Amino acid sequence: MTNTTTPRTVPQDINQPAPVIDSDNVKSVDLDEPIKRSSGEITRLLIRKPNAGALRGVTLMALVQVDVGALRTVLPRVCDPILTPAEINAMDPADLLNTGATLASFFMSKAERQAIQTP
Repeated sequence: MTNTTTPRTVPQDINQPAPVIDSDNVKSVDLDEPIKRSSGEITRLLIRKPNAGALRGVTLMALVQVDVGALRTVLPRVCDPILTPAEINAMDPADLLNTGATLASFFMSKAERQAIQTP
């Protein structure tokens, strides 16, 4: 029997901004208005590509339309650091839209992503 381990992502230290990432499975979002916690401020979020389990209870159309209720359900499941519903409710609208648009970008096909990328 072989011993295989699955790499795990280590949660980000809240006092250190998450690294800037832009891959097919993880994207970073810089916040204009940091999210304040007692342990520090969150200035950057990492958004993981959601799997079917993370999407339970919402429709894909609601996420593509950046529906606030759908975002409140899914963002805690795909963000690092994990956000609470109260923190999502208190987010700056521009940051919420940017975060939602980043999440919605995971639902585009490769051809659609390539068509909107600038050379």
